Amino acid sequence: MNIERGLIIMSMKVISIINLKGGVAKTISAINIAHIFATINNKRVLIVDNDKQGNTSKLFGVCDLDKLSIADVMLDKHIDVKSVIVKTQYENLDIIQANMDLLSANLDIIKNKNMSMQEQVMILKNALDKIKDEYDYCIIDNPPDINITVMNALATSDDVLIPIRLDKFTLDGMEELMDQIENIKIVNQNLKLKGCFITQFAKNKMSIQKEEELRNNTKYPIFKTLIRRSIKIEESTFVNMPILEHSKRCNASKDYIDLVEEYLKEV
Repeated sequence: MNIERGLIIMSMKVISIINLKGGVAKTISAINIAHIFATINNKRVLIVDNDKQGNTSKLFGVCDLDKLSIADVMLDKHIDVKSVIVKTQYENLDIIQANMDLLSANLDIIKNKNMSMQEQVMILKNALDKIKDEYDYCIIDNPPDINITVMNALATSDDVLIPIRLDKFTLDGMEELMDQIENIKIVNQNLKLKGCFITQFAKNKMSIQKEEELRNNTKYPIFKTLIRRSIKIEESTFVNMPILEHSKRCNASKDYIDLVEEYLKEV
């Protein structure tokens, strides 16, 4: 928080969307949470695509191997991070794109003998700190992995949100992820697991029972909001639109709006 001419200016809050499982709607959630912050809540939002597959970048039409990306931010400590940021077609919403260059960037950082481990995990934070007064929120879309760029995301984040899908393997990987969160607190004491939220929820007997068991027995905080399964979510990826732009009245749109509202009440 900065104070300027008697006004309180809040520095950018950084949120990592992460789960070590695939298929739980991490990218969809990151995109729609960022879009809702920007359009419904009128916040200045930066979304960072931290996945080499670049699906978030592809949805916004900015995935380009010939343009600067998150890989360049990770490899060049002197880079002007503003030169990497691209405006999306939506007001208040900017993006740092990712592509397959991120794979080699991870390897190059690890092989750099001139950097300590602490220096390696602080690269992204050092870059984002330069623009922390220009955005209200930064949403980081992470891959289902723990690598050096994911560790960087956790090192710069304030909050972690974990999308989960109700199935036999719902909490697989959670212990490993919690261990990483605790380890990163050595360099980022502000990091908090804000909560898990259930995605692709189908209102049937098995799902309702599984949800009840999860809420009663898990040690992890669970948001009340459920993101209901909707064909409109899948359709939105084909037309490259956030769900509110594709189908504002569908259940999933309402649910993501409710999730953002619940998060804001929590913080």
